[in-house]
Amino acid sequence: MIEADASLRKRLLIVDDTLENIDLLKEILAPHYRLQVATSGRLAIRVALSSTPPDLILLDIMMPDMDGYETCQILKQDPRTRDIPVLFVTAKSQVADEIRGFELGAADYLIKPVSAPKVLARVRTHLALNDQRRLLADEVTRRTAQLEQRNRELEETRIEVIRQLGRASDYRDNETGMHVMRVAGFTRLLALKAGLCEAEAEALQLAAPLHDVGKIGIPDVILLKNGKLTPEEFEVIKRHPEMGFKIIGDQKSDILHLGAEVALTHHEKWNGSGYPRGLTGEGIPVCGRIVALADVYDALTSIRPYKRSWSVDDALNLIRAEAGGHFDPYLAGLFLEMRPEVEQVMRRYQDG
Repeated sequence: MIEADASLRKRLLIVDDTLENIDLLKEILAPHYRLQVATSGRLAIRVALSSTPPDLILLDIMMPDMDGYETCQILKQDPRTRDIPVLFVTAKSQVADEIRGFELGAADYLIKPVSAPKVLARVRTHLALNDQRRLLADEVTRRTAQLEQRNRELEETRIEVIRQLGRASDYRDNETGMHVMRVAGFTRLLALKAGLCEAEAEALQLAAPLHDVGKIGIPDVILLKNGKLTPEEFEVIKRHPEMGFKIIGDQKSDILHLGAEVALTHHEKWNGSGYPRGLTGEGIPVCGRIVALADVYDALTSIRPYKRSWSVDDALNLIRAEAGGHFDPYLAGLFLEMRPEVEQVMRRYQDG
């Protein structure tokens, strides 16, 4: 009884221009299914696109105006109807006719005169197969949504870990940890200004906080020293780019790979007088050149144990003077044009 009730919920569409054929199929199927009838291909398409579409279509081939082949082709080309199983029911019995029907996407091919057991068996089989297909599609959709959600959560967690790792190094000599947030903000602005796409600028913004991660390995007595460093102490400080590069390591993550490159190259100078490798000009990766500007500007305008903060005017004047020396002259010019946006980032991430 339960099986019969379930089958009665299935809706079949009989498409034939001959009433005797329709009556025969109705006699076979009416006790088991809800039936709809169409006497032309065009009417069948309208019914299939209605608010109560059929679960399966039994389709004659030889009909005037629009034959069954054309009707099936139209149904299979429309995303709204392409998954409805189509069973051809026809007097066309040549193998070539069957081949054409299957090529158009039909699920089965029944040759008239039909027998009741065969019709019922074929209809039952294709309804069951379609139910399984729908269940599988729904399960794939559900699992895909779950996987996408987990991937988003993992990505958010990974990004937050990267951000906090950068801030952890910043806390060594800046108790608020806002330095890396400002550097990241300046970096994004300058990357976009320089013509990087949104995705590239966002990746560099996420990687920028890792620029000083190597300072984790610098002793406090040197890192937090009040006053000028000795030459020996400065040599220790100069190790932090390579320390940072090694701490991050060779990672598959694009952001971590970029962060390692930033950590290694953000103290290189356009004229070759930087460290650790003395790279020059465009031999310095653009990520290092961008972060160098952002880092120096924020270091100048921030209070440190060993220095007072500079004014915005003084810091920008230094960047102007060092264009072509310390800094990429093109990027330095762009940075100078961004003063309103730079000051907005400074206000957003104030220390204290």
